Amino acid sequence: MSNWDVEKIRKDFPVLSQSVNGKPLVYLDNGASSQVPQSVIDRTSKYLSEEHSNIHRGVHYLSQHATNAYEAAREKVKRFINAKEAKECIFVRGCTEGVNLVAYSYGRKFIGEGDEILVSQMEHHSNIIPWQVVAEEVGARVVMIPMNERGELIIDEYENLLNERTKMVAISHVSNSLGTVNPVKQIIATAHKFGVPVLVDAAQSVPHFPVDVQDLDADFFVFSGHKMFAPTGSGVMYGKREWLERMPPYQTGGGMIRNVSFEGTTFAPIPDKFEAGTPAIAAGIGLGAAIDYINALDFNAAAAYEHELLDYATERLADIPGVKIVGTAANKASVLSFTIEGIHPHDIGTILDQQGIAIRAGHHCAQPVMQFFDVPATARASFAFYNTREEVDKLADAIQKVIEVFA
Repeated sequence: MSNWDVEKIRKDFPVLSQSVNGKPLVYLDNGASSQVPQSVIDRTSKYLSEEHSNIHRGVHYLSQHATNAYEAAREKVKRFINAKEAKECIFVRGCTEGVNLVAYSYGRKFIGEGDEILVSQMEHHSNIIPWQVVAEEVGARVVMIPMNERGELIIDEYENLLNERTKMVAISHVSNSLGTVNPVKQIIATAHKFGVPVLVDAAQSVPHFPVDVQDLDADFFVFSGHKMFAPTGSGVMYGKREWLERMPPYQTGGGMIRNVSFEGTTFAPIPDKFEAGTPAIAAGIGLGAAIDYINALDFNAAAAYEHELLDYATERLADIPGVKIVGTAANKASVLSFTIEGIHPHDIGTILDQQGIAIRAGHHCAQPVMQFFDVPATARASFAFYNTREEVDKLADAIQKVIEVFA
């Protein structure tokens, strides 16, 4: 086992000390939203209590302070993902808005009739539906990259699908429903041979291991703050400057203009061009504080600990008769989806909640995955570096109780 001091880390997260239904909380729903450390809560509260003001256009003290804190968070994002420049990091409300921004801004300009958009079979709905909408508008087609029974993309099939009609590849870094870590660097390199840009949905990767957008050579890279220990309403859409400068605004209004008259409008340069209106300032500053928190950890050690935890949980659940693990890719991160023969996942989730254990039950906004595995839904335990082996044991014991209830 690693020397990760999980008990010390847990003290940073106040929510973990509470009880639910008379039992100590076991929070295993990190894939939906991670918890927030006290340092992020404090920094967000400081903005609201001492610095609250609108940003960018004010000349007074509070506005200047708020602006500096917000733009400092953008610089932290730039360093965290190793973007070439901070202006390539667009603040959005989350991964969903980031994908929509790219789909509508890039898609309506660069995708036309007869073109194709490659999207993997394991994508979250947020990385499927926007492309379907744009494709229907312009007469293009969304083409599925298939996966195998282990929940791994079939790379040979992907390479065969690329052609002169392909105008975008949209792919998850880590599957939210299966935990599969996709070989995105290879996928991007192959797409670039055809001159095709790639969008990476990194919602489930950024909280769990270090990323480097320049090393990946990603054209677009989107993620949510609330899955990486920051407040909801925060997120980032990274895009290469060469694309962002050619793309039209996604939304229009205040803050994203250079000049406005009734004869016409000229838009501000990036990132302002894509950030119309008053943003979620407190959430953005909180995202910066979450990055500070992660940077103060040994993030590689955290990732190794999470991997050990996932392996341990996989072993424990695989030993329980009637439990089937859905998604057995060789390279996985933090997600363990499962079914129990004859028991609906919603019933599993309800009974586990009575034991103080929080998991997710449903299709996880990945219905094509459920269709592929021929299940209506799965139960999903998803881990963070503040979870423990003891919590995994409680999960396994509670699953045994579920089976006994329905025996």
